[in-house]
Amino acid sequence: MRVLVSAASKHGATSEIATVVAKELASRGFDVVVQPADALSTLGGFDAAVIGSAIYAGRWLAPARALVEREAATLLTLPVWLFSSGPLGDPAKPDAEPSEGAVLRALVAARDHRVFSGRLDRSELSVGERFVVRVVRAPDGDFRNWDEVRDWAAEIARELSEPVATTVHATTDATPVG
Repeated sequence: MRVLVSAASKHGATSEIATVVAKELASRGFDVVVQPADALSTLGGFDAAVIGSAIYAGRWLAPARALVEREAATLLTLPVWLFSSGPLGDPAKPDAEPSEGAVLRALVAARDHRVFSGRLDRSELSVGERFVVRVVRAPDGDFRNWDEVRDWAAEIARELSEPVATTVHATTDATPVG
C-alpha cells in the first residue's frame, strides 16, 4: 500500500512531525512517500494520505489548504488523516481544535484530525513574527510529544492493515448446478 505523508511547515517543526509519521508507517511495511504540500501536483497512485499543516492565526498554511481543496475529489476516494501543529505551552494554548481543521476534515471525509503541540524558536522568526509572539505571550520551546505522534501513526497503520469489509448478498432463489 502506497501512502502519502505531506505537510506544510513554515519553520520545519510540522515537517518533522510528518517525517516521524512516515517513519512509523514505513516501519510497519507501508510504501511511504513524503512530500511537502506545495510540491504535489496530483495524488494519483496513492492508496492513503496523511496531510498536515502548521497553524498560524488559527489557519492552515496556504499550500496544505490548497492541496486538500484542490484534491478533495481524489481524497474522498482514499482513507485520509489530517493533522495540525501549533499549540504551545503546557498546557497547550490554544486548547481547541482549529475550526479550519474541522472544515477540511468534513470536506474530504477524513478519518481523523489530530492536533499536536508545536515548537517555537524565536531565533527562527522574522521581526514581524517575533512581534506577534511577544504580543500573544507565546512560550519558547519544543512542546511536541513524540510518543503521541508515533502512537497516532501506529493507529493509522492498524486501520490501514484491517481487511476491507465486503458485503455478501445472499439469494433466496438457489438453483442447483449440475
